[in-house]
Amino acid sequence: MEQVGYESAPASLDAVFSALSDPTRRAILTRLASGDASVNELAAPFDMSQPAISKHLKVLEKAGLVTRGTDRQRRPARLNAAPMQDAIAWLEEFSRFWTSSFDQLDALLEELKSVDR
Repeated sequence: MEQVGYESAPASLDAVFSALSDPTRRAILTRLASGDASVNELAAPFDMSQPAISKHLKVLEKAGLVTRGTDRQRRPARLNAAPMQDAIAWLEEFSRFWTSSFDQLDALLEELKSVDR
């Protein structure tokens, strides 16, 4: 069903927000921002198994936020922040809305102050 009057967001946007909704996955992305890491390295600060971390990595890979390479016997994970650009652009629309709303409120407050004087 097509939603009339709604801009269509990129299909990847849902996957990115879904991936970012979990605090463990956000922590993994934060760690990967400082460089590539193996599953063992990513699992170290968490109280969870390596298979659990691997499941989180699969969600991040599906969203395009992480790529996995091969370095001899290990498969290091690497951050790919490009898919977050669509999420940032979508959120910036709301930033403009709130900025405009606050500007209108400021103007109203100034008008009310001048009436009281």
